Amino acid sequence: MRIPDTDRLEFHFMTRKDAEALFELDQDEDVMLYINGGHKTTMEDIRQISIPRLESYTNEDEGWGIWKVTAKPSDTLEAHFYLGWILVRPMDFFNDEPEWDNIELGWRFKKTAWGKGYASEAAKAVMDVVTAPDKINKASAIAFEENIGSIKIMEKLGMSFLKKGIHKDPLGDLELVYYEKLL
Repeated sequence: MRIPDTDRLEFHFMTRKDAEALFELDQDEDVMLYINGGHKTTMEDIRQISIPRLESYTNEDEGWGIWKVTAKPSDTLEAHFYLGWILVRPMDFFNDEPEWDNIELGWRFKKTAWGKGYASEAAKAVMDVVTAPDKINKASAIAFEENIGSIKIMEKLGMSFLKKGIHKDPLGDLELVYYEKLL
């Protein structure tokens, strides 16, 4: 699968070869605030936890995985400047009953990219492609209730509040808000 470029952004499917880019993004405590309380991720954790976890749901034909988002050249950004990424996988992938017809979207962007519309633009471009197959009925996203920035992105994607509840995950259960868009 391929995500077409937007006016400002390019997309590339991430693999274990992108460990350094994953690590770079996770070194900003503000970026990590609503992920793990603001703790930087070690390269060992990237290699031992993040990469195997990514590879467990990666399916490039379906578009599942992490899409690296880079900038096209502009007056303010150099070509291919790494801005962040968009996650795509079936909702509840790590639970006993994944929702194969419901695509979960997630995002993580450098602080320098915040407030410029990059995450919304990238998430919409990815969502439009990965939810196109007829077998996909919903697009969803989750966040901490305090993560207003992510919730605004969900709303820009046309998602509506579904519920507040416990998200079960092998790395730890979390109380999150769920947003969803019926397709």
